[in-house]
Amino acid sequence: MSDYINVIGAGLAGCEAAWQIAKRGIKVRLFEMKPKSYTPAHHMETFAELVCSNSLRSDQLENAVGLLKEELRMFDSLIMRCADLTRVPAGGALAVDREGFSKKVTEYIQGCESIKVINEEVCRIPEDAITIIATGPLTSDCLCSEIQSVTGHEHMYFFDAAAPIVTYESIDMSKAYKAARYGRGSEDYINCPMNREEYNLFWNELIEAGEAEVKGFEKDMVFEGCMPVESMAKRGQDTLRFGPLKPVGLINPATGREDYAVVQLRQDNSAGSLYNIVGFQTHLKWPEQKRVFSMIPGLGNADFVRYGVMHKNTYINSPKLLDASYSVRDREGLYFAGQITGVEGYIESASSGFVAGINAAMMFLGKPPVIFDTTTATGALSSYISDPSIKKFQPMNINFGLMQGLKIRIRDKREKNSQIARRALDVIRTVRDSLSE
Repeated sequence: MSDYINVIGAGLAGCEAAWQIAKRGIKVRLFEMKPKSYTPAHHMETFAELVCSNSLRSDQLENAVGLLKEELRMFDSLIMRCADLTRVPAGGALAVDREGFSKKVTEYIQGCESIKVINEEVCRIPEDAITIIATGPLTSDCLCSEIQSVTGHEHMYFFDAAAPIVTYESIDMSKAYKAARYGRGSEDYINCPMNREEYNLFWNELIEAGEAEVKGFEKDMVFEGCMPVESMAKRGQDTLRFGPLKPVGLINPATGREDYAVVQLRQDNSAGSLYNIVGFQTHLKWPEQKRVFSMIPGLGNADFVRYGVMHKNTYINSPKLLDASYSVRDREGLYFAGQITGVEGYIESASSGFVAGINAAMMFLGKPPVIFDTTTATGALSSYISDPSIKKFQPMNINFGLMQGLKIRIRDKREKNSQIARRALDVIRTVRDSLSE
């Protein structure tokens, strides 16, 4: 056996895996094809680049992803460490300075003596060492072909879409206002209100706007969790008003009441100079994005520094391939991590890298695998992607529905989730302490 472990891909999952392995005194060869080669959605040379959004979602323990974050923090997660260091205001959510977060992760990885970064594209899965493939949903074509030949299973595809970003100074604050939904937390979101007439006009233009070309069978394969705003709008005239444009809980200070619809913008960098349009992932043509989104009150003269883009995402049929340690059942020493496994979301990707990294290290050290049970968010996620009874596998965010329920019935949902979270953290603490003995 080689004296190192290979990790392919320096996204959130790959960096977390490399970090967890290095923490256990094992050398890591971390392969990353940037800056020699880029996917259509990546632009920065640094690691752990956030493509779709700068939000890591809720940071509350009563929310499953908030619990998952805390479980990762308890194991000194690199991704959570860097997220906490670069957070920007976002109410009850954890959002980060996009560039600052990526740079911070890169600094830690490059500063770790046990991690050797190799900037080259990998087209063949190494057989000389334990290997984790964490190349993400935008895995290169040559490696996709290699993975398919090794696994013997067909890949599945869905499309992902990123939202536009505008400059703060170009937002007309005489038409928009800052507020927190239900008055909870600080006023971290910019709200662009619409009356019925404005909304209907916007909706009509949105559903008729020109879309970028999507070829062949890929046309209708859109993942529900990241649906383009125009696709959502076509489901019905009020769909957006019950989705990303939901006005409930927002009181317009100019009128003292809720608006017909509200478009929200969230701070995208620590300087507060950039804001992304929440829920507006899209694959409209760029001129159409400028034309239609400028109809939103307050964005009439908005300066778009990044338009929305749509790209193909790839994931494997994990329940047929992987066990709960993210290890390939039929090929010892090969692991997968990140969105290529069908976990959906930044933190879920980091969690899969965490579990794969720990277990690759355990295998290297000749120790038994660490399997987290479903009383924890970490274990619930790994159980979902490895459940062979699932016949129609789809990407999934962490949620309390995946976790083992309580033995007692609690009517209050918030209290029930709080008890599930407390139980999970007790279990995680026990696992962490046992590994450090």
